[in-house]
Amino acid sequence: MVQERPFPVERRLSAILAADVAGYSRLMHDDEEPTHAKLTALLADAVVPAIAEHGGRIVKNTGDGFLAEFTSSVEAVRAAVQFQTRIKELSIHEKEDRRVSFRVGVNIGDVIVEAHDIFGDGVNIAARLEGIAEAGGICISSSAYDQVRGKVGVQFADLGDQNFKNIARPVRTYAVIWDELGLTTRSSRTESIALSPPRLSIVVLPFANLSGDPEQDYFVDGVTENLTTDLSRIGGLFVIARNSAFSYKGNTIDVRQVGRELNVRYVLGGSVQLSGKRLRVNVQLIDAESRKHLWAERFEKPVADLFDMQDEIVSRLANSLGAQLVVAEARTAERSPHPDAVDLFFQGTACFYKGPTLEHATRARSFFERALVIDPRGVGAIWALIGMANVDLTVGADLLTDEGAALLSAAEANAIKALSISPNVAMARLILALVYINTNRAARGIAECDQALALNRNLAYAHGAIGLAKFYMGCPTETEGQVLEALRLSPRDLVANRLMRFVGVAKLHIGADTEAVSWLRRSIEANRTHAPAHFSLAAALGLLGALDEARTAAKAGFALNPSFTIRRLRVAKISDNPIYLAGQERLCEGMRIAGVPEGCDVGDGS
Repeated sequence: MVQERPFPVERRLSAILAADVAGYSRLMHDDEEPTHAKLTALLADAVVPAIAEHGGRIVKNTGDGFLAEFTSSVEAVRAAVQFQTRIKELSIHEKEDRRVSFRVGVNIGDVIVEAHDIFGDGVNIAARLEGIAEAGGICISSSAYDQVRGKVGVQFADLGDQNFKNIARPVRTYAVIWDELGLTTRSSRTESIALSPPRLSIVVLPFANLSGDPEQDYFVDGVTENLTTDLSRIGGLFVIARNSAFSYKGNTIDVRQVGRELNVRYVLGGSVQLSGKRLRVNVQLIDAESRKHLWAERFEKPVADLFDMQDEIVSRLANSLGAQLVVAEARTAERSPHPDAVDLFFQGTACFYKGPTLEHATRARSFFERALVIDPRGVGAIWALIGMANVDLTVGADLLTDEGAALLSAAEANAIKALSISPNVAMARLILALVYINTNRAARGIAECDQALALNRNLAYAHGAIGLAKFYMGCPTETEGQVLEALRLSPRDLVANRLMRFVGVAKLHIGADTEAVSWLRRSIEANRTHAPAHFSLAAALGLLGALDEARTAAKAGFALNPSFTIRRLRVAKISDNPIYLAGQERLCEGMRIAGVPEGCDVGDGS
C-alpha cells in the first residue's frame, strides 16, 4: 500500500500573547449578563485596537480569553501594556470584586501554524505565564525579556525560575511593575514608547500614479501591495500592514509624522508612470525621524507584460532594501553606548558587506560572537549563528585558507543550530546549502536552495548557489543561466562579484576563455577585494597567452592573499566529478602560466 504523503507543516518563530480573565467563573456565576457585556466591550474598546495597532493578530478566542500572535516581542508587550492600561482606566470606578481584569503571558517560541490556531511549547509557555500573572498584570519569559528590555518604557521584576506543568525546563520569568505606571503618567509613557520604534521597521506608502490615467491605479496599488508582502518575508523586518499604509493615500504626507503615528523608523515611497510603451518607477527610502533620503532607485523598462514586470520590480526592490536597511541600522547601532544582540548583528553584517577579506571577516565574526553571548537563546541567537556561519563559510570556501575544512564544518554546525531554533529562516537554509555545495554534497545543496526559495522567492543568491552546484556536478554550461536569474532579481547585490566569478570560472572550465575574462573582469570591477577573482582572471589570461596581463592579475591577487598557492585548490575536496576535475586542472594550468606557485605537495603534511 502506498502511504499518502503528509501535508507540509508550517512553522515560524513568533511572539505569543496569551490572556484570560481573572476570576471569570466567579464573575459569571455572580452576575452573568453584565459580566459578558463588560468583557465584550473591553475586547472591542481596548484589546482588539491595541493588538491591531501593534501588528498582531488574534489567533482564537477561548471564551474568557484569547491567543494572539506577533512578529515582534516588543510589539506584543507594547500591545499588552496598552490594553491593560486602557482597561484600568475604563474600570477605575468599578468595585474591585466586579472588575473584569486580564492576566497576560508573553513568550517567544517556534510555533506550528494552522488556519485558525497555533501550537507548540512556545504557546504552552505563554499560557503558563498568563496563569501566574496577577489580575491586570503581565508576565513574560526571559526570551521575551531579552528582546524588550529598555525598549518598551516599563520596568520589570525578576521572578526567578518558574517550574511549569508539562514544561521540561524551568522558565526564567519577569513581571511588569505597575507601580511605575500610574495613570497620571500615561501620556509621557506613550511618548517614550513612540521614541523607540522597532528596528528594521518600515511602512510602504501608496505609490503615486503619475500616468494621468486613473484606470492605472490598480497597477500602481498592486506594486505597493506586492512590495509590502515581499518585504515582510525579509527576516527581522517589521512591515506595517497594507490597510494602515493605504490610509495615507491621497493625503499630503509628512514622513516624520507618519513615522511617529505608525512607530516606524523608515518610510518607503515612490511613483509609477505608464507612458505609451514605457514604464517608469521611482522609489525613495527615507529615515522617518531625520527625513534624510537614504537610498533611491529608478526603474524604466518597455511595457510587455505588466504583471511580470511588476514582479521583477518588487523582487529587485526587496533585495536592494534588505541590504540598505541593514547598513542604515548598523549606523544607528554604532552610536549606541550599550548595544544589544541585534545591534551587534547589524554592525557585524555591515562590516562583512565591506568586502570578503580576512580582516573584515574576523571583525564581523567578533560582533556576532558578542551578540550570541548577550542573547544565547532568543531571536538574536538565530541571527548571530547565521552571521558566524556566513563568515566561516566565506573564509573557508572563498579565501582558501589551510583551515578551510574546519571552517566549513563550523559553518555547517552553526547553520544547523540556527535552524533548530527556527527552521523557516531562509538565509540559514541558504548558508547550509552553500556548505553542502562546497563539501562535495551539491545535490543536497540544491535541495536546501529550493527550500530557501520556497521561504523567500526573492533570495537572489540562492539561484547563484544552484548555478555553483551545477558547476561542481559537472554541468558548467548551466551555471550562467542561474547566475543571470540571480542578477535579474538583484543586479546591484552586494555580493554580485561572487556570482560573476562563478560564471567566469565555469566558462574557463569549458574552454570559453575570452568569455571567462569578460565575466571575471566584471567580478573585479564589482569588488576589487576578492582575491579568488584575481587569480581566476590570471588563469584565463594565461591560457589566452596574455602573459603580462596574467602576471599583473596574479600580483593583484597576492596583494590580497599573499600565501595563496595552487595546492590550496587541490586540497579543497569540493567535488569528485570527473568533468569538474578536468576543468579544475585547466584552471590550475592557467595559474601556473601566470606565475602562481604550486606550493607544497598535497601529501607532504605541511
